[in-house]
Amino acid sequence: MQNMDLDQPQLVADCLIHAFSFLAAEDLIGASAVCKDWHDAAESPWLWRRMCLQRWSFCNLSVLGSEQVSRSWKKYFLRRCHLEMKMAKGRSGGYTCKSLRGHAGRVVGFQYLRANSARHPDVWNSSATVCSASSDGTVRAWDVRNGQLLWCSPVQSPLTAIVSDEQHEVVISADSTGHIKTWSGLTGQEVASFSTASTHCALLQYDVSSNWFLAVGTSRGCVWTLADSALTQRSSVVVCDGFKVDILLVSPDRKWIVAGTKDNKDLSPKAIHTQSLTSPSEGEDPLCRSVPVTGCQAAVFMPTQPARLALVHRGPRDQALTVFDVAVQKTKYQSEIQVQQVASFPLTLTSWSSHVLLAAKDGDVLVLAAGLELKVYSLKGALLASFREHAMPISSMSVDSFRVVTASQDLSLRVLIWRSDGGPGWTLESQYHLLGGSHTVSRGFTAVACDFSSIVAAAEGKDGKDVLKAYSFTS
Repeated sequence: MQNMDLDQPQLVADCLIHAFSFLAAEDLIGASAVCKDWHDAAESPWLWRRMCLQRWSFCNLSVLGSEQVSRSWKKYFLRRCHLEMKMAKGRSGGYTCKSLRGHAGRVVGFQYLRANSARHPDVWNSSATVCSASSDGTVRAWDVRNGQLLWCSPVQSPLTAIVSDEQHEVVISADSTGHIKTWSGLTGQEVASFSTASTHCALLQYDVSSNWFLAVGTSRGCVWTLADSALTQRSSVVVCDGFKVDILLVSPDRKWIVAGTKDNKDLSPKAIHTQSLTSPSEGEDPLCRSVPVTGCQAAVFMPTQPARLALVHRGPRDQALTVFDVAVQKTKYQSEIQVQQVASFPLTLTSWSSHVLLAAKDGDVLVLAAGLELKVYSLKGALLASFREHAMPISSMSVDSFRVVTASQDLSLRVLIWRSDGGPGWTLESQYHLLGGSHTVSRGFTAVACDFSSIVAAAEGKDGKDVLKAYSFTS
């Protein structure tokens, strides 16, 4: 800086900030200790904001600069890096584990009611609430970090399904007699009920233009559409006559419902335009088309695409994975659904499995679990990674933008972390196991779910009383 005009301190500061923009975080912290000028430049919010947005596509700074607390881009970067390091390593002392006990039956499902989003995490306030449903006929809400029961619903018929709506703080349950009920997420009070008279119900909650809807798949192959908090019936359509609906998805753009069954190898799932279900026209059939595959075992929408659907199904010789784009083409007189194939490839599984799990990351990565195997594929069928780390079959998995967690009947959770390969793609690296306790009291994990800073899994109790295990990471 010999030719620099030292009588212009702002010019000096700007040059230092530009030079420091090439440093890594640890080097920037070291530079700040050299002298006052370097310290002032290294503390520039612009530098730390740039570093945050280079590492993460979105940073939740909703409390940055608030009157209550003093936050900064630097504090956000260091705190989130520290938390992610703990979650990537899984070392003792980096997390707490709580056992959520109270159900007197099987846990048939659980959902985060209040979660710390993996895409938009809050690194200062990581409180979370999980709601669980059980064959004992109760819905229970739990504080994940403290392991405390927040509320419990009155006992009813054995429950079979549960979903939640975080935005409206509502929990929805279905029981073995076909009763659908909504519960206040704050108090556990019943809000509304609706009867389908179905022994099996698949539940899917979604919003369209700020309007609240619930799709219910029944044991007789129908999909009911209910609206608003009063559960008012809007429509009913048959998708797989005589077979239970156990595939029920909504596209990211909220324009499509995909529904089908795994119980009949000759039937195809159907793509239905949501407007046909939420605002049906009198005397007109719903705008619907079969997806051209049979024997569907698993399905998922790619989260960053409007309506890109991936399915595991029967192929000409073995299992296959096919990807479609779903769209509607309007003409002067009618609208038609187009289901256009994007890719299709056979699955390279070492053994056939009837229990297949499928999830997606972004718009071009698919994660598949079958038996003992976990495989990662590109959209075109390239095998990106393969793992076989559990001693017993994988029963459930959770996939988000930071990690993959698999649950197994061997009573362990396996945590794998996404890494950028330096290009546009991603690789998955296996990191560590989380153990669920003793096999003398538990048979294994049956389900797992995650938010950014916690993992919750259901352990099947040998005494018929299932327990939730809650693992919380703190920065």
